[in-house]
Amino acid sequence: MATIRDVAKAAGVSIATVSRVYNNQSLVSPQTTQLILKIADELEYVPNSAARNLIMRRTHTLGVLLPDLYGEFYSELIRGIELVAHRHGFQILLSSSFHGPEDIVMASKAMLGRIDGVIMMSPDKRSMRTAEKISGKVPVVLLNPGEPIEGCHVVAVDNFAGARAATKHLLDLGHRRLAMVAGPEDNIDALDRQEGFRRALIDAGLDPEEALVIPGDFRELSGFKAARVIMGQDPRPTAVFAANDGMAIGLMAALQDKGLALPDDMAVVGFDDITLAGFVTPPLTTVKVDAGCLGGRAVEIMLETLDMEETAPTQRVVLPAHLKVRSSCGIPAGRDHFSRRPWMEPEPHHPEKPVATEYGDEEVQP
Repeated sequence: MATIRDVAKAAGVSIATVSRVYNNQSLVSPQTTQLILKIADELEYVPNSAARNLIMRRTHTLGVLLPDLYGEFYSELIRGIELVAHRHGFQILLSSSFHGPEDIVMASKAMLGRIDGVIMMSPDKRSMRTAEKISGKVPVVLLNPGEPIEGCHVVAVDNFAGARAATKHLLDLGHRRLAMVAGPEDNIDALDRQEGFRRALIDAGLDPEEALVIPGDFRELSGFKAARVIMGQDPRPTAVFAANDGMAIGLMAALQDKGLALPDDMAVVGFDDITLAGFVTPPLTTVKVDAGCLGGRAVEIMLETLDMEETAPTQRVVLPAHLKVRSSCGIPAGRDHFSRRPWMEPEPHHPEKPVATEYGDEEVQP
């Protein structure tokens, strides 16, 4: 008897596409649908979802394990996961490890037997060990892991390149005294962004050890508190890269409370491009990350894995990060020229453009 893999191979499409034809044809173009149905008829392929689900003990539920549920990034991530899962008739079972690393162990144990697979963000070593154990029982898709785990798929954001581009943008504007408000010291995303910051300084001939790096926790209050440290420096930094938008917005509020004009007295750049970033005053320059796409792509890979009748080869997908230029760092007039400030040195020349840059709604490719 022909299998779904045979139909996909003959049609030149993925197994997931064949599955979509039989579950929800509106997701596939009419031409592709007709081709798949024609080949399936020729191969005498007959899907038997009920029998397959019984044999494979399908629950049509995906487990989602995240380190936190607070903030717009996680809400958009969950929304992307839920939208794609629901489109294919799957539900999600959601849990977080906010209260401690032991939570992720307990949540995973509670989920097993009730789910078909796990989508998991593993920002630390404890959660990665848990992922290794889970992967022996159900398929696992990791979000932004620190290192690959055998048998687990990966969907990640290029945090390093995004942070490097944001820092380079400040350097290209003439800033030389830069500070960074970093994320949690055990968080992989935060470490990658800090390394991107350091690399941009090295590329510009600066010593990263001389840059002020202030610990943060990805929350607004830590950015607000960082302003006190920055204001106490002599000489004071002229630009700050915050490892996420929440801390950048908290920092901006504190700096403005202390009478600083942004960006004239201090330039600020964030990371994530949450909705609020475009509505603060001045609008925040940031690195745009599509959290919804991150979650949705993870679900697509999971469904492709579940549809395969053999062990699926592991996939690694890296989503790009785009620099979104707004007013918080001083937008170059006409993209090429800008009003120089007294503290600015001659603009350096950096021909390399690691990521695309967006001015307003227009994306400018490197």
